[in-house]
Amino acid sequence: MDATQRILELAREVGFDLAGIAPLRPPRAADRFEAWLSQGRHAGMAWLERDRERILDPRRILPQGKSLLVVGLAHARAAVATADGGRIARYAAGRDYHNVVGRMLRRLARQLREAGLARSTRKVVDAGPLLERSHAAEAGLGFESKAANLLHPRFGPWFFLGELIVDVELEPTGAPAAGSCGTCTACLDACPTGAIVAPGEVDARTCISYQTIENRGTIPAELRPGLGEWAFGCDVCSEVCPWGRPAGDYAARFGTHAAIERQGLVEWVEAGESLWDQIAGSPLQRPQRAGLARNAAIVLGNRPSDAGRRALLHALSFDPSEIVREAAAWSLARAHGEDREARDAVERAAGREASEGARAEIRRWRDLCR
Repeated sequence: MDATQRILELAREVGFDLAGIAPLRPPRAADRFEAWLSQGRHAGMAWLERDRERILDPRRILPQGKSLLVVGLAHARAAVATADGGRIARYAAGRDYHNVVGRMLRRLARQLREAGLARSTRKVVDAGPLLERSHAAEAGLGFESKAANLLHPRFGPWFFLGELIVDVELEPTGAPAAGSCGTCTACLDACPTGAIVAPGEVDARTCISYQTIENRGTIPAELRPGLGEWAFGCDVCSEVCPWGRPAGDYAARFGTHAAIERQGLVEWVEAGESLWDQIAGSPLQRPQRAGLARNAAIVLGNRPSDAGRRALLHALSFDPSEIVREAAAWSLARAHGEDREARDAVERAAGREASEGARAEIRRWRDLCR
């Protein structure tokens, strides 16, 4: 058995569902990535601009690197929601995949060294400077879709990617995965905020996943109705994809975090600073405590309830973050603007905020109550 086949075999023994080899060279989608950056479609993800050179030439990550081992780990499960209806992207329901995939890659790298198959390696899990879907497609793990994700005939879009840069020359496994999007436009048609602006092009500025996960400030008011029930991430483009339906159920691999299984939007809004401890070890920590509470507050405005109204009133008066208070004011005006208690609370909040920006926004929502 040659080195390439042995490495792929070890990757599967470690537990990865997919494995392939791509040459360590600029990604095929480099020009598309540069155009995307130049159009500002990366929104506030400034690290993509900072890491531009390494993304465009991954040989800069590990100078002695010669090949790229790309792996995939399936995570498909049933749709995920809190008890009070807040939708959560399926990938984020359980343990943080960065930790799970990272541990598996470290174990694989150790086995490669022990077997004399590599001396130097560098692992990458999502946050590293790699255009990983482009490299994964070149390694044969799937094909890039019109929703800008990677599709596999068996796992659809429901799998994580990870990479090991290795210092040995390996035979690429570049046979393309069978399938294509063909004439299908389901993802473009279904995107709630129109963020898929063209086949394969997503504008993060209007993407629900970006806004609810990466954006640490206020979410633009014009996008908030489009969030619907999405309190963290968005699976719409994957859920409507014909390739995503027969993907199996791998929920047991990652479990379900207690903050989703036993809590809900109301608890997230009411928890205040203690929410951070309650979501420990979960991808839900990514937008930070205030970002997650902000998301929950907006969803409570999109799906009104009496319990939600009480939670929003509490947040408007007591939450330590102005982005949460502002979101609570918007939701009270949107969902409970005819309620006198809600109107009075927003009125008081408009004069109480310390920053002019927050005061101006809450005044806007106060005026909607009338």
